[in-house]
Amino acid sequence: MDFLSFLVLCVIAFFLWRISDQMPDILFRLSELQKDIAKLRRQYDNSDDV
Repeated sequence: MDFLSFLVLCVIAFFLWRISDQMPDILFRLSELQKDIAKLRRQYDNSDDV
């Protein structure tokens, strides 16, 4: 049972490491999505005003 617990702990640690390794890329992509959505909203608001 100890070996199984150790193995599960290693798998969890590996996935946490992979997620943290990808975090800067994920945050960059989210910020780019927010910029694109804000741009679309501005275009939509400007088209309503005209």
